[in-house]
Amino acid sequence: MGPLKDLSTLFVPHSGSEPLAQTPHGRPQSRRARVHQQITKELRMRTGAENLYRATSNAQVRETVALELSYVNSSLQLLKEELEELNGSSVEADPPGSEGITVPMIPLGLKETKELDWSTPLKELISGHFGEDSASYEAEIRELEDLRQAIRTPSRGEAGLQLLMAYYNQLCFLDARFVAPPGNLGPLFHWYDSLTGVPAQQRALAFEKGSVLFNIGALHTQIGARQNRSCPEGTRRAIEAFQRAAGAFSLLRENFSRAPSPDMSPASLSMLEQLMTAQAQECIFEGLLLPSPEAPRDCLAQLHLAQEAAQLVRTLDQPAVRDYVPFPWTTLVRVKAEYFCALAHYHAAVALCDTAAEADSPALQQAFLGLAATSEPWGAVLPQGQEERRKLGKAHLRRRVLGQEEALRLHAVGRALRRVDLLQAVLAQALQRSLAKYSELDREDDFLETTEAPDIQPKTQQKPEIRAPSFSTVKVTDIFHRLVSTPCPGHPSPAQHRRVEASSPALPWVRTPDRP
Repeated sequence: MGPLKDLSTLFVPHSGSEPLAQTPHGRPQSRRARVHQQITKELRMRTGAENLYRATSNAQVRETVALELSYVNSSLQLLKEELEELNGSSVEADPPGSEGITVPMIPLGLKETKELDWSTPLKELISGHFGEDSASYEAEIRELEDLRQAIRTPSRGEAGLQLLMAYYNQLCFLDARFVAPPGNLGPLFHWYDSLTGVPAQQRALAFEKGSVLFNIGALHTQIGARQNRSCPEGTRRAIEAFQRAAGAFSLLRENFSRAPSPDMSPASLSMLEQLMTAQAQECIFEGLLLPSPEAPRDCLAQLHLAQEAAQLVRTLDQPAVRDYVPFPWTTLVRVKAEYFCALAHYHAAVALCDTAAEADSPALQQAFLGLAATSEPWGAVLPQGQEERRKLGKAHLRRRVLGQEEALRLHAVGRALRRVDLLQAVLAQALQRSLAKYSELDREDDFLETTEAPDIQPKTQQKPEIRAPSFSTVKVTDIFHRLVSTPCPGHPSPAQHRRVEASSPALPWVRTPDRP
């Protein structure tokens, strides 16, 4: 995250915050906010209709209510499809500004929230819990409210991340300083589900902290997707961003319980963690593909690339990624799996056909065949003769072409993906390169060939690291540092209250990492 930074001057005005209308991300974010509001309205109408249906015994009324419920459910379905398209179209956002063509990544949209009134509950706590004049803390309360308002529209960059982490650190200070007594209900935190738009609300400060931590991870995914991965520096930044995103979702999954919204459930967070880990692995593989004079593409290097691509396919095919992602993401993940599986066979074919046979060695056979079954046509021995290598290389190319055609088919049937011209260009370019290579190896007497290419054994030289957000790099000052630390007699101390809260399974909680 860079050197330690003091954000005490960041609050007025708030750097790292952008009004919705002033950012290119504002249009889809504004549409998403509008859809969230409409979903909330339809859900309220459905709840009222369901209550009326259960309460009445009049057959005519029940028939009318049932008809109204069908209309409401149809409207909800259309709104959820619109939100799904917004989430799916995000894969096209921010293509790299270079001539190099790379596969688009999947960024995650931020959770939306409503405005929050901190004034009333905080003033009651200050006067009742600490015995001080709450009117003398209006400036501090206003500063906290301004900061909270700013994090609703963070900029899509380092400044936005610092803003979110600054607010998260302030929530940690609040958690350590304030304890709501039984008579004080505390503020009602209202957040929308990032994937479905369904609203959720809770009075626990842990819900606010968890939602902010979720947005920190989501913003990391957007930063990673925006990087120019056709150069080493852009690839390195993308890897770092996706690793940080996976770390944020992992931290949230391990320390947040009884989530009130589906996107913060253990299953969804596990999916997001593995998906971002897979995208970090994808960036690692793309970095290996970048031309480098220090890394000649000999036979062993090509086979290592084949194994790296096979490892990426294994990562993308994890059940958590496959079963919980939204449908447009599911299609893109399947397209990527087919694409990289085909790419593994392409590099295997290049290694077999474009490098010298004397490059063979036990290490090379281990890298290529691994634990391949001896029932394969070539057994567990790498072919030595040039003709045998050509035939096996051609078999790998055939699997490559079939995989690319399947990827293009999946791309064509996905409504959201059909608009992603960048992905279409990547797949079409890869297929043309494969067909050209296949034509080079094809001969007139090959029509009786029965060679089947074995699967490539997955292996990676660099596994992604799941790295938690570095909260300690954002230095902030406790807004309420003037408050005395000794509560009024009869009130529990914050430490006593947290011990009770942590021991109760009915209460959600978030462990504080790297508290400033």
